[in-house]
Amino acid sequence: MGASPTLISSVQRAFRLLEAASAHETGAPAKQLARETGLPLGTAYHLLRTLVHDGYLRKLDDGSFVLGDRLQTLYSGGRSQTLLARVRPVLSALRDELNSAAYLTFYEDGEIRVSEIVDGPRTPRVDLWVGFEDAGHATALGKAVLRELDDESRKDYLSRHTLNDLTPHTVTTPVELVRRLESTPLAPAVTDLEEYALGTVCVAVPVYSGGTLGSIGVSMPRTRLDRIDEVRERLLPTARRVTRSLSLTM
Repeated sequence: MGASPTLISSVQRAFRLLEAASAHETGAPAKQLARETGLPLGTAYHLLRTLVHDGYLRKLDDGSFVLGDRLQTLYSGGRSQTLLARVRPVLSALRDELNSAAYLTFYEDGEIRVSEIVDGPRTPRVDLWVGFEDAGHATALGKAVLRELDDESRKDYLSRHTLNDLTPHTVTTPVELVRRLESTPLAPAVTDLEEYALGTVCVAVPVYSGGTLGSIGVSMPRTRLDRIDEVRERLLPTARRVTRSLSLTM
């Protein structure tokens, strides 16, 4: 028989208090929480003060305790991890089928951010020498998001971001960028033809996680430019699958 695990009783007690507090929609005082958890009142007070200090509980004006904002942060983070776990196998399959690194981005708080990259020894990722928050105009992933934004949201994004000249192929004027986004022959797919990094081309299509817009795409050497139509046809059903996975309720 293996040795019993070492358990930290104070941690267990703190969790019992959190569980007890969560059972009361309008909160409960320390004495009631101590009674429900079977803890000495002094112990309960010490733990409750610590939980309030760290944001896991909030003490109301009447002395009752309710769950704090820190728990919501943990829940949101855990939910994001769960959602990403759902789509990693899909991105891995895309990487293997197209022999290309696969990427997932989301448009959050007015910025385009990379959420996941699935690469490998034979499918290296692009060297992200400029952060996506400053290069949305030059990447297929960013442009797939910008193309889907409504006019007001797109104008807002462009007003807050300089269209930096990253390579000789980068579009650096908003008017020309919007024109190309609206006239792309591969719509809803968009491309990055050495606009972010010389020697690399990318294709991306939009996805959604509920009401959150994002994109998935792949990168590959310029020598495989003739495969763009094939890549687009594989990305579209994959994007639908990713959207369905991300939109499932938990």
